[in-house]
Amino acid sequence: MTSALLDLQEALVCGVDAHKSTHHAVVLNRLGVRLGDREFGTTAFAHQQMLEWMTEFGSISRVGVESTGTYAAGLTRHLRAEGVSVVEINTPHAHTRAHKGKDDAIDAEAAARKVLAGEAMSEPKDTTGAIESIRVLRVARDSAVKSRTVALTQLGDLLVTAPTALRESINAATNRGKASQCAKLRPDSARVGEPLHAAKFALRALARRIASFDAEITELDRHLERLVARAAPTLISKVGIGIGNAAQLLITAGQNIDRLTSEAAFARLCGVAPIPVSSGRTKRMRLHRGGDRQANRALYMIAICRLKYDPKTITYVERRLSEGLSKKDAIRCVKRFIAREVYNDLKHDLNTT
Repeated sequence: MTSALLDLQEALVCGVDAHKSTHHAVVLNRLGVRLGDREFGTTAFAHQQMLEWMTEFGSISRVGVESTGTYAAGLTRHLRAEGVSVVEINTPHAHTRAHKGKDDAIDAEAAARKVLAGEAMSEPKDTTGAIESIRVLRVARDSAVKSRTVALTQLGDLLVTAPTALRESINAATNRGKASQCAKLRPDSARVGEPLHAAKFALRALARRIASFDAEITELDRHLERLVARAAPTLISKVGIGIGNAAQLLITAGQNIDRLTSEAAFARLCGVAPIPVSSGRTKRMRLHRGGDRQANRALYMIAICRLKYDPKTITYVERRLSEGLSKKDAIRCVKRFIAREVYNDLKHDLNTT
């Protein structure tokens, strides 16, 4: 057997189809020959078992993994800690599944073949640093904010149908003010069968729930402010970029921002890369509708803030409007500029950190 053929056989790639309770792995050689497949659990011991099983076939050059940020987050961290190169794999297109069918082994092999063909080259996010801490705190905060909004809406709805005397006694202008008044209600538990006291009991319970969410959000904001200020001091020093928007942009970029090859790639990730939509004598661009929509929203909020308080942005937009652009297109240009600025600031901050 020639040395060239040995090299082809030894340089192996692996694909992993990840689920909540199981991971299915397939190993291919450089010729695309399927050498084996096996299902593993999702524990740390199972991750090590998978790695040992892969290396039984030879030297693993790269591992293509689906769901690196969700079901396979633990596996991705384990493989990278062991020095294995991990490539992020997108879910197969529906047309591909229609032609080839679908099961765990097929999906894992499809992931391996994407790596082998060079179709998948993206490095997954590093989830071992402060940015991952910001992400999980942000998830908890967003959930608390949504739950508080639901509770405030329910409180307002209950007051609409509450007995007249009770409804008229809760006379604050806003739902937040009404919640403060409802927290002071004193229902009689022995008379809870009466609509008046049942309404008081329900309104007080909602008011206390709102107060608990307020305390939870305040505590989470305190931790987020400290972490974001430490991770991105340059970014939050810019006009219109507060802790909330900075946290979202950090999450979108990831700890290892060098995986994004350029500021254009970051703009694409945030959904602010321009796409031509011209026809005939009409020449115009629009933003593509893909990417991280939360990051896109953060850039939009920054742009709107700067349109009110940043003289440079105001002057720029006025100039673009005088050139014939619509206000929507002018804001698109501002968002693209902000994405470039954010990328450079994040790269500076994260590499320094």
